[in-house]
Amino acid sequence: MNKTYYVCKYTPIELLQAFGGECEIFNHMPEGFDLADQVAHPNICGFGKALLEAVLSSGIRELVLVNCCDTIRSVYDILLDSGKLDFLYLLDLLHCDSACSQERMALQLKNLAKAYGAYKGTEFDEQVFRASFQEKEKVLTPHIGVFGARMGAELFEMTQSAMPLPVENETCVHNRSVGYARLPEDGDFDALMSWYAKELMGQMPCMRMNDPTGRKKLYQDPSLKGIIYHTVKFCDFYSFEYADIKNHTDVPILKIESDYTIQSSGQLLTRLEAFAESLDTGSLTEKEDRKEEHRMGKGYFAGIDSGSTSTDVVILNKEKQIVADIILPTGAGAAIGAERALEEALKKAGLNREDIDAMVTTGYGRTAIQDGDKSITEITCHARGAHFLDPSVRTVIDIGGQDSKVIRLDEQGNVVNFVMNDKCAAGTGRFLEMMARTMEMGLDELSKRGLEYQEDITISSMCTVFAESEVVSLIAQNKATDDIVHGLNKAVAAKTAALSKRVKGEERYMMTGGVSKNEGLVKTLEEKLGTKLVISEKAQLCGALGAALFAADLG
Repeated sequence: MNKTYYVCKYTPIELLQAFGGECEIFNHMPEGFDLADQVAHPNICGFGKALLEAVLSSGIRELVLVNCCDTIRSVYDILLDSGKLDFLYLLDLLHCDSACSQERMALQLKNLAKAYGAYKGTEFDEQVFRASFQEKEKVLTPHIGVFGARMGAELFEMTQSAMPLPVENETCVHNRSVGYARLPEDGDFDALMSWYAKELMGQMPCMRMNDPTGRKKLYQDPSLKGIIYHTVKFCDFYSFEYADIKNHTDVPILKIESDYTIQSSGQLLTRLEAFAESLDTGSLTEKEDRKEEHRMGKGYFAGIDSGSTSTDVVILNKEKQIVADIILPTGAGAAIGAERALEEALKKAGLNREDIDAMVTTGYGRTAIQDGDKSITEITCHARGAHFLDPSVRTVIDIGGQDSKVIRLDEQGNVVNFVMNDKCAAGTGRFLEMMARTMEMGLDELSKRGLEYQEDITISSMCTVFAESEVVSLIAQNKATDDIVHGLNKAVAAKTAALSKRVKGEERYMMTGGVSKNEGLVKTLEEKLGTKLVISEKAQLCGALGAALFAADLG
């Protein structure tokens, strides 16, 4: 028997079950949109494309939609035209819970019942209808709430695995609460549908409903200890609620955006893990059971930062003094690069692997390194390292090879807030590397150019590909190298300053990572921020230093 899929909590699934339907939420993320992109507008939201992809590529034959937005209307039109479905229905609902809306909903229910019953060849079974209502248990224990737009099942499972507390899905399709013990004892079909319409429309309102006050109950729950606010690319419907939540709750909040593909969920892992670490800082320093083969050391602790460009290692003694550090190119594999860098650091310190009591890994390749005792995100490690180097620092700026990040700290060095640019190369070390290659110079030379510029050139595009075209055009116009480099520095500084503003950066600012050696960029960024950046001689080792400090806590 075919399942009847639905995507909205206002879908009358109890009614469909009363006609013999087996209902299931569609909420999965595909690997890509190969088929959907052939039939849909490129700016349709990721969920709409995921739904199209599923129908066009799989065995979905029955689908009931609710017209919550223009995307769903477009998806309905495309699927209707495709002829791929045996049963396709669009419920047309109003956006408020008034008596008029309830009356219209009741009419919609009766129309759906007629169409679905004819398709199934069955009659309405009142006993099945009544038995279909199941009460949802309210989570009263401390938990994390996922709010905003629907979150794909795969991303939600990743979120559950990353968080230190239970996670409750409060997005649009999941916080459904219909009927339960309030069922009328008797009544004909019309009376039941009138009651049912009132129950459906009286749920906790979703963002499509004109009831902004009703949803405030979601984030006023005293057992709520953190909020993950999820949005979908090309859907700006939820930005208003996010702003309202930020202004009316003291609960820690993380905003993430996905394009509803499995690949995009992987890009969000560092953000989720860093948010989890900020909520559960105690577990980062508590002693953990060692692996059976772990040997007693001699009071030395190692931190490995596996970045996309370089792998950095710091070794500390029990007084938390640096006894060795090393920076090597990562190479083809994170694990091999980490092993090579660790060997070099041990050799430099005159130590053996057995002398290390504990080792913590961080960076984008941290999970590939199997030899560590713990893996901690670069967000938390850069914060710890920066606070160790200068406890007065409150904002850390790290422009890495594949992403850039701004981290705000409290007086104890804990992460208060952070924001990352990890969706493209714009504003990252990779961007500068590609521009240096275009200008036929090394990164060292690039870092010293732009200080003596004459013409204040603006690079208008931050897209790496388009910016490269602009640079080529400027070279063709015989623009001075220093002027072009200054334009590139301004572009990166503007991007970084925007991130700082989003995180509400405050004095003092520290810049970490290898890009902190770029004198021209540092000067331009200082001008943009209106403040002096703290640049430690250990700036590039900050992540590895933070990891080593956490390793010392484990020991």
